[in-house]
Amino acid sequence: MAARDRHGLDAPWGDFRIVGSPKRKIDGLAKATGSAVYADDVVLPGMLHAKTLRSPLAHARIVSIDASAALALPGVHAVITGRDLPVKYGVIPWTQDENALAVDKVRFIGDPVAAVAAIDEDTANEALKRIHVEYEPLHAYLDPRESLARHEPAIHEGRKEGNVSKNVLLEFGPVDELIAKSDVIVEDDYTFHGTTHAAIEPHCAVAHASADGLLTVWSATQITHYVHRALARVLELPPHKIRVIQPCLGGAFGGKSDPFSLEFCVALLALRTGRPVKMLYTREEVFYCHRGRHPMQLHYRSGATKDGKLQGVDAKILIDGGSYSSFGLVTTYYAGQLLTGPYAFQSYRFDSTRVFTNKPPCGPKRGHGSVQPRFAFEVQLDQLAEKLALDPIEIRRRNFVGEHTTTVNGQRITSNGFLACLDEVERASGWKTRRGKLGYGRGLGVAGSMYISGTNYPVYPNKMPQAGIQLKVDRSGLVLAFTGGNDIGQGSNSVVQAIVAEELGLPLERVRVVAADTDLCPVDLGAYSSRVTFMVGNATIDACRKLRAQIVAAVAAHWQVDPRRVRLVEGEALDLEDGAKHMPIVEAFHLAEERFDTLGATGSYNTPELGGKYRGGTIGASPAYSFTAHVVEVSVDVETGRIRCEKVWIAHDCGRALNPMLVAGQMEGSAYMGIAEALLEEHTLNRYGLHRGPSLLDYKLPTSVDTPELAALIVESLDPEGPYGAKEAGEGPLHPSLPALSNAVYDAVGVRLKHLPFTPGKVLAALAEQTERVAPHPLATSTASAPGARGAH
Repeated sequence: MAARDRHGLDAPWGDFRIVGSPKRKIDGLAKATGSAVYADDVVLPGMLHAKTLRSPLAHARIVSIDASAALALPGVHAVITGRDLPVKYGVIPWTQDENALAVDKVRFIGDPVAAVAAIDEDTANEALKRIHVEYEPLHAYLDPRESLARHEPAIHEGRKEGNVSKNVLLEFGPVDELIAKSDVIVEDDYTFHGTTHAAIEPHCAVAHASADGLLTVWSATQITHYVHRALARVLELPPHKIRVIQPCLGGAFGGKSDPFSLEFCVALLALRTGRPVKMLYTREEVFYCHRGRHPMQLHYRSGATKDGKLQGVDAKILIDGGSYSSFGLVTTYYAGQLLTGPYAFQSYRFDSTRVFTNKPPCGPKRGHGSVQPRFAFEVQLDQLAEKLALDPIEIRRRNFVGEHTTTVNGQRITSNGFLACLDEVERASGWKTRRGKLGYGRGLGVAGSMYISGTNYPVYPNKMPQAGIQLKVDRSGLVLAFTGGNDIGQGSNSVVQAIVAEELGLPLERVRVVAADTDLCPVDLGAYSSRVTFMVGNATIDACRKLRAQIVAAVAAHWQVDPRRVRLVEGEALDLEDGAKHMPIVEAFHLAEERFDTLGATGSYNTPELGGKYRGGTIGASPAYSFTAHVVEVSVDVETGRIRCEKVWIAHDCGRALNPMLVAGQMEGSAYMGIAEALLEEHTLNRYGLHRGPSLLDYKLPTSVDTPELAALIVESLDPEGPYGAKEAGEGPLHPSLPALSNAVYDAVGVRLKHLPFTPGKVLAALAEQTERVAPHPLATSTASAPGARGAH
């Protein structure tokens, strides 16, 4: 009997011709040959170039702005300030606290103050030097603990919470009671530092105002729909008078999931000057815009029974949000809500507080809000295992939350391949025969995680679909798929192409995808929370099956057979019971158009009702969760303190791998990013609030020489809610790499690293502290591979 999918139709699982096999990306050749068009490639006749004047102070009132000298410079066409764009915006409707240009005060070094449009960039930059701004300096908050304790002067006036951006305190079950009764308790502190996205392409936007009043904005964004809404709000224009287009994108990782100042500035300057306007950020400006990983100070207390079963987990988290809210409301919830798998908690409490500081604003970076708590907890789980003399993989197995179940905080789990992930990394790494036996200075570590496949939370409340697809059938046999989804390099347009080709029996070259154009495409909410493949994929199947039903009905009527006998496959319509009956798919399209009129179909997806019945219960609720396990192998040079990551085994439950090559690429890229954050990356400021090194020369990233060997081990659990059973693969595989690396260092040299990043200085300090506390590591005097006891922590 055929499997039934979420659309209520027979699912051709196990009988795919395109889905499930490796295919190159739909835009791969264009990018490889240099013909792909990015935002900075958009050049329009008469185009002006814009630049932004930024604050040199971390916190100050704006006393006055004099732009007269800039306006007098030949070649300057316009200067705008915050007075020209007074309406606040923000991606979350309840926390709109940003202006495109600062109005009354600046809140971090790099806060945009004014913008100039001129005939070229050199003229615009010269004009910036001629704008005189008088500031009244204010006390700058650079430590989140100070923001928590002190509220005058407030970073954002008029807030009853002072400098507290958001606090969430949720408790599930009798935490204190169960921890007190536990056989083993571990309580410790952990630190996660700030990091940024470092996408290759900087932010860029181009605006054009047509003679009939249509404003078109091309932007390097991953949220065309939200940018469209924000432009209408801030410019006070009817939404139908605005069109937003995302060209090819050179990476994002969450760093382009807010509306940004440049989009509003080019739009207003184009309207003011009557000419197209482009603004391209420098790399330094990208660092100021930031929206990167939130630094967090994390305190965890966990208790377990003597057989390793978790009884209670208690978390207190302080989050440094930087100067504006961005996605911070969600971050504060995610820091607690997304920890309750893949392990079963008998009780759980988290107290998460995000504060404002006078730093570049933090936001969503790959694995938004949950990478930091996952690091702390997975290290603490190893500490529990050590106290119980349990293998770290075994303690994770014993606490497996299960599948088709509900977590302690009310999240619905459907498919769950976490145990298979553990099995894969255990086998592939040789864990049983190699852990603890590699000699002093070399070790293995493990960690696991869970992540969302899209979210039940649509950012602004509405009951409309979260993803839509429109199909147009041409008489040539070509099918055009229109999607509002944002392909940011992860390959979501390739997934749409593959699904259409699979469902309609077409070769890939007969399917074209038009994406992320608010005039042409149905609404999609954007590329965040690992939602695109899951939600757009389901919407695509929905549209395809409506269209396929018409085509099959027309062919069946023509052949006078039961529609169940008709199959569309490999460019042909076939009668499954009569091999003599077949026709090219283009003829089938013609029959359907004759019978049903112009051919096309729409499809959509919305999540079912999910989450706990309490305030915030829907934040973190997802239609499906992915699961991941990593084993990391490291070598530690005890003379220099340098950690080298030798290899990462990445097992990821992605439901079904719609394109295994793309899934493996996402898994490897995620692990690469996690290892980079653990060992090299750090977004730091000096004591005045100035970024220490806003360039890719100073901000350390792994080169090919630094990158470990990466082994992608795909696990398929076939989720009933996902498209053909698929779940996410773009963010979840990042989480375990950092704690697994820390746990591997402990296996190697017996020191527990709990404060990121793991610099050589920190390693040497930990080794020195270990030497002071205990006798030298048992293997320190030998390179033999015989097992030995690990050092105390």
